[in-house]
Order: sequence, then C-alpha cells, then structure tokens
Amino acid sequence: ARSLKKRLTRTKNIQVGDLTTQLKRCLTTFDITMLGVGHMIGAGIYVLTGAVIKNTSGPAIIGSFFLCGVAATLSALCYAEFGARFPKAGSAYTYVYVGCGELWAFIIGWNIVLEHMLHAAAVARTWSGYVDVLTNGYISNTTISTIGTLAECLNPFSPNPFSLQKGSLLGSYPDIIAVLVIVIGAGFVALGSKAATNFNTFFTTCNLVVISFVVIYGSTFVDFKNWEGLAPDGIHSRFMPYGVDGMLAGAAACFFAFVGFDGLATAGEEAKNPSKSIPHATYISMVIVTTAYILMSAILSLMIPFEQVHPSSAFADAFSFVGSPWAKYVVAAGSLCGITTSLFGALFSLPRCVYSMADDGLIFSWWAKVNAKTQTPFNAVLSFSAMSAIFALLFDVEALVNFLSIGTLLAYSIVSASLVILRYQPAPISPQEPHLKDHGGRLRVRIPGLSPIIDRMEPGDSVLYSLIFMIFCFTCFGALISSSFYSTAVGLILLAMSVIGGIGSLIFIDMHYQNTQELAFKVFLVPYLPTASLLINILMMCHLGVMTWIRLTIWMIIGFAIYLIYGIKHSKMEVSGAEKFTKSSTYDSVVIASRLPDSV
Repeated sequence: ARSLKKRLTRTKNIQVGDLTTQLKRCLTTFDITMLGVGHMIGAGIYVLTGAVIKNTSGPAIIGSFFLCGVAATLSALCYAEFGARFPKAGSAYTYVYVGCGELWAFIIGWNIVLEHMLHAAAVARTWSGYVDVLTNGYISNTTISTIGTLAECLNPFSPNPFSLQKGSLLGSYPDIIAVLVIVIGAGFVALGSKAATNFNTFFTTCNLVVISFVVIYGSTFVDFKNWEGLAPDGIHSRFMPYGVDGMLAGAAACFFAFVGFDGLATAGEEAKNPSKSIPHATYISMVIVTTAYILMSAILSLMIPFEQVHPSSAFADAFSFVGSPWAKYVVAAGSLCGITTSLFGALFSLPRCVYSMADDGLIFSWWAKVNAKTQTPFNAVLSFSAMSAIFALLFDVEALVNFLSIGTLLAYSIVSASLVILRYQPAPISPQEPHLKDHGGRLRVRIPGLSPIIDRMEPGDSVLYSLIFMIFCFTCFGALISSSFYSTAVGLILLAMSVIGGIGSLIFIDMHYQNTQELAFKVFLVPYLPTASLLINILMMCHLGVMTWIRLTIWMIIGFAIYLIYGIKHSKMEVSGAEKFTKSSTYDSVVIASRLPDSV
C-alpha cells in the first residue's frame, strides 16, 4: 500500500535548465495571444449568447459573463504562474505533474483531452449548422435525402427505425460537413506551428473586426427600456427575469465560451520564451475576450427584448428586428471566422496535451512520436482528430456542450489548489546550495496546543489538510445554494458552518510562510485569489445538471482503469526510476528558466 501511494504521488522532475524539446520553438507572445483569443471567441459568442439570454438569464447575461470572466481570469493567473514555473507543454497536466503528483496529473490530463475533443466536435457541428441556416437548410436536407437520418443509418433493416428524441446524445443526421471541417483544420495543424498560427491570426483578426462592427453599429439601436420594468411573469425585473439563480446558471452555461485559455499553455514547448510569453499572452487574451463578451451581450439585450431573442442566430435576427437586415451578412462572416478559429484552437491544443501524456508514458508512446519535417506530434494529430470527427459525425451539439464545462471547471479548480500547495512548499535558498531550504510551509505564529503537532509534520502538510477541508466546506456551501436547502432551519445552520469552516481554513493557511522562490510572474494575494477561483468554480459546478455529473463519473472510471492497468506501469517515472531525483532539481531549473530574456 505504501509503494502504491508513493507511485500515485510521485512528481515529475525537470533537470537544471531543461528547456529542450523535440518541437520547434518559433511562437512569439503575439502568436500565443491570438491563439488564445481565437480559441475563446468563437461558437460561444455567436451561438451560446442567444440561447442563454432567452432561456436562462435574460439581460443579466452580462453578469453571467462577468462572473465567468472573473473565474476564468483568476484561473488564468494561476496558469500564468505555472507557465513561469514550468515552461513545458501539456497545459495543467504538466503543471500538476511537476507540482503535485502523477495521479492528479492524469486526472487533469484525461479531462483536458476529452475537453478538447468534445470542443472540436461541438464547434465543427456548430460551423456546419450555421452554414446550413445561411443556405436555408440545404446541407441538412441534402444529407437526409441522400444518406438518410442518423436513425436510419444506424438501424437500416428495421421497418420502423428508432426515433431520436429531444435531448438525445445523437444528432438528427450524420454531419459530413463537420467531419470535413475537422479534417481540413487538422491538416493545417499538422503542417507546423508557425503556419498554423498564421492561419489562426488571420481569421481571429477578421473576427475582431466584425465584433467591433457589431458593438459600434449595434450601439446606435440600443433601447434602455429593454432593461427597465418588470418581466412578463410580473415578479422579476426585465434585467434579471430569471433571478440570481438564473444568472448563476447562465454563468455555468457560459463558461463553455471561456474554454480555451488553458490551451495557451500547450504552446509552452513551442514558445521562444515560455516563462514570459505564456503568462503575458494568458492575461492579455483574457482581458480582450471578457470585454468582447460583455459588450456583445449588452448590445444584444439592449437592441431587442430578451423574450424575442433568437436562440441560435441572435445577432443576425436582432439586426433584422431593428431594420438593418444587410448587417446579418457581416455577422455571418464574423461568425464563421470566429467558429473557425475556435475549432482550430481546440485542434491545436488537443495533440499537444496527448503528446505530453504519451511522452511521460501514461498513455501509449506511439502518440509521442514527432514528425521530423514539420516537428509536430503527427500521430496524435491524426488519431485524436479522427476521434473528434467521429463525435462530430454522430453526436448532438447540445449534448457535447453540456459535457464540456464540468471537466474544464474541475481542471481549473485543481490548478488553483495546486498553486496554493506549491506556494507553501519549502524552496532552496539559492541554486548553489539546494540542500538549504527556506521557511515555506512553516507557521509564522505559535498556536498553543497546535504548533507542536504541526512542527512534527513535513513543511506544507498542514496547508494541504486545511485546503482539503476548505474545498469540502465550499462544496457543501455550493450544494446548499444550488438545491435551495439553505432556506430551511437545518440548511441555514449547515450553511453557517460551511462559511465559518471555509473562512477559518483560509485564515489558517495564510498563517504559514510562503516560499521565497523567484519567478518571472507570480500571482498576487495568495492564498486569497486562488481561493476565490476555487469558490467560484465550485459554485458553478454545483449548478450543473445531474446527468453531467453522471457522465463525468463514467468518464473518470474509464480513465482510472486505463491508468491503473497501463499508465502506472509504463510511466517514465516507473521505468527510469526518476523518483530518485529531489525536488531541488525542479526548483533550480525553474529559477534559471524564469530569468531567461524575453524574445517576442
């Protein structure tokens, strides 16, 4: 049992100054920023906004996007510090592997691979659906008349093929166009990083121009009466017709729109100076994206009453509503550019996360092979783009999107928690004397009766236990809020206990010394900002549906089976005995990497 625990918690070690890679270092801060913006501003802003305004939050969607933006920005800051600490590819997967251990790394990596696969499939189906709307249903009608419905394709011999009910996982027809879009996008990704990012930059620029047009031209049609008075139910205001719960539920749904900034970190092994480029690109792209989402949703809800917003083609329909039908063609062009860059971002990030996991031996090493000419993980591009294409061919967009948010929020939460853990681990005082450690993880004050117990622990262990208890309190708090059980007497008592426990744990963590390690970028107000990120993420996860949690549980069971049967035995840490290295080697390499000059 002790040996198994050691294998599950072993951390990946990076040797001093290790920035070597099989991939080509050719990306600048600008390239990575545009990659992040393109990944995030896509299907969410054009397709998701209308449905959320009409059915979930109303004009309060600007609050939903603001909440998402705050949560994503807090998580992005945590990612940025990890990018400065560990300038290697693989996103949160590598960060947590180096900082917290192999099991947590596999959990995050497994979720991120699914996230990018489903994201690519959902966006590809959205691209196809948008073109179908612009052509008045030509694509869907032609596919059904030529091939048949998906029900008929899957059950051709039955005289009464099963019907696909609303809410089914499967789409209404096999989406051939979505498959072709993924194949073309994967082709550009396989050509190489620089060619791929140039392609992305062009379409992202076109999309930002269209967004500026919508905000500037749409502002000439705003009517603040759409935010005033009472909603049709006569109870809530028009600005918040579904109440605070609706705004929170809208935030949980809108978080799909922010899926993608974690993909910036996957470019770490192809950035010229990842320790500076990744943090800078992360927070610049987050500011651009959050501002664009809030402005776009505000303009839409001021142009047209929320109950009249079209759920799937909101902006085009809004311009027709105010008497400018020609503008819908500009919106259509921006939509296709935005959806294309969002698809490309997912396809770019997916094989790089797979490459990192395969290179570490946690999944099949065949996926870690790099093409000698293009210097890209070609096998990973081919295999996982094909899987995304299968998802796009068969599954419904709504089913794909609903499964995206929870895995992403889980990954972001683990990164925020990992940052707190790393800040309270002892670090070498200087690279020349790695055996001499600072006071990281030790109490700053003496607590009668408790200090002797903590002194016998390893530095940072008391912070870890407090963090676990704090997450438990936050989860109880979120469950009580989302279920409305807090309105009962027992629920109110439990709510108060959760709040007191969470605040008490936070204060106890802050009573410890942080390590003095120097980095190119460090999150400020630790542990408060990572804790705020944790709380918001957990609140949003608690507002997701039961079926989403069930699907996540099934996916994680499959992942644990793969890891325990294959990954734990084939891990490089297992094969090479790398666990013999000490943490000091990692800290040395981080200090050296963080001091490299920036090349933009």
